[in-house]
Amino acid sequence: MTITAPTIWIFFPILLGGSLAFVHNRKFLSYFSAMVAVLLALMAQFVPIDKALLIGGISLKISPSFTILGRALTIASTEGALLTLIYGGAALWFFGSLAIYNTTQIAPLGFIIIGLLVASVAVQPFLYAALFIQLAVLISVPMLVSLSQPPGKGVLRFLIYQTLAMPFILMAGWLLAGVEASPGDLALAVQAASMLGLGFAFLLAIFPLYSWIPMLMEDSHPFIVGFLLWILPTMALIFLTGFLDRYSWLRTSPQLVFTLRAAGLLMIVSGGFWAALERHLGRIMAFGVIAETGFSLLALSLNTSAGILILFLLIPARTLTSALWSFGLSVIRNRVKTMRFSDIRGVLYDAPLAGAAIVLAMLSTGAFPLLAGFPPRLALWQNLASVSNSAALWMGIGILGLLMGAIRSLAAMSITEEFIGWSSQESLSQRLILGLGVIGLFILGVFPKSAQFFLSDLPLMFERLGR
Repeated sequence: MTITAPTIWIFFPILLGGSLAFVHNRKFLSYFSAMVAVLLALMAQFVPIDKALLIGGISLKISPSFTILGRALTIASTEGALLTLIYGGAALWFFGSLAIYNTTQIAPLGFIIIGLLVASVAVQPFLYAALFIQLAVLISVPMLVSLSQPPGKGVLRFLIYQTLAMPFILMAGWLLAGVEASPGDLALAVQAASMLGLGFAFLLAIFPLYSWIPMLMEDSHPFIVGFLLWILPTMALIFLTGFLDRYSWLRTSPQLVFTLRAAGLLMIVSGGFWAALERHLGRIMAFGVIAETGFSLLALSLNTSAGILILFLLIPARTLTSALWSFGLSVIRNRVKTMRFSDIRGVLYDAPLAGAAIVLAMLSTGAFPLLAGFPPRLALWQNLASVSNSAALWMGIGILGLLMGAIRSLAAMSITEEFIGWSSQESLSQRLILGLGVIGLFILGVFPKSAQFFLSDLPLMFERLGR
């Protein structure tokens, strides 16, 4: 019996998400969706693709390709680790929705979005990936809006900026086909690179095109926004890395290294600067997410095998940090009028675990020792310093800003005019999830090699990069 990998990790999640849209039992959605996501992650890690398995008396083989309308969806065996990270990370959000109200749509729509984004990596010709990403963006909009009120500015800018990325990427794909036919045409190569750069600038919300991220964190539910700000940039970065791996003239260009490094440093420094000055907890997370994308771009700018490994090391830390941070914000959001510093004074004594989780997630993003974000950032800093001391200095300045934002947030949540003692109002499920998340941050920070079990095969996806 033969079944295709796209059927398991693309079509099945999309169909399952469509079916779960009619289910409104929050507990069932959370448990069932998390278990399915974990099952898909385990299958991606342990079930080989394109190899026959004998189960009882039945021979089972997972074929890597599925052809539809003349286009191929291919999931190679080297991409199993990526699927493990994506579906394993999704399980964190699906399980977390158990303890957060108004998040029932995250599981059904989340499965559809992930299926479409996996299809964007798997589709051949790769030009059609832009269409799958745009579909995922459109599907995510119902998660961010409410029927009782008009969409905020953040949602509108999110939709507009992500949509503007598509024509540039499609145009770049068309021009790149011409470059392959005429590799000596310098003018055509410059045009293709320019179109590609503009497309990914919109898609990854690269400075100064990230104004919608703080707006979205302020207007919409932080847990849902946290999910989108994790999955969309992560898959967009994989898509970008695939572009670089495919075209030798692009990945060997010195202008590319300069552009990626400059964009990454701008993201880190500006994100750290605004995080240090911001007075809204949700917007601080937005600037932390912006800095996270900057770290990934810096890793790509190294253009070595070490840079690719660091890029993938950043993904597990980003996944856990974003999930814990957005969950903690959601717990506190239900107890305060707004997330501004003036309204969250003393909230640490009512929700100590949520407050601690938020601060630790901020510190992890700021490369604080013993936390999940520290090992990959340290490796990135060391490799960057070996190429450019000034770039390493600017990265340190951005990290300092992120740490200042964490200290100011801790002060805002703990300062109160009258201390009346600790009285945790968090539910048992919230305490359990927050506690497990905090433990996970320390495990990834103290034992960074624990993630390498899942990451060892990921660099094989891009064999030509870093040679």
